Amino acid sequence: MMNAPVEKKVQASTVVGLVVGVLVTLANSLAGHSELMGSVPAWLQSLITLDVPPLATFLAGWLAPHTSRAAPAPEPPAVAPVDAPKVTG
Repeated sequence: MMNAPVEKKVQASTVVGLVVGVLVTLANSLAGHSELMGSVPAWLQSLITLDVPPLATFLAGWLAPHTSRAAPAPEPPAVAPVDAPKVTG
């Protein structure tokens, strides 16, 4: 299982989470908290900047297609034990 390829859903959500987190961080560092979203109260700004990255991550993972995997090999049919013929002699 550890050598299986990483699914596209996981890759997409990881990249989007990283990008959105960086964008929120840059926006916060370039503008003061009260100037970032204009007239939005500071407590709501904090809530929005806290919720946007995980929501974007979820949305990216939900929209990305699943990675196709090969079907597992079928199990061999069970073989009933055969009684060995008795040797008389």
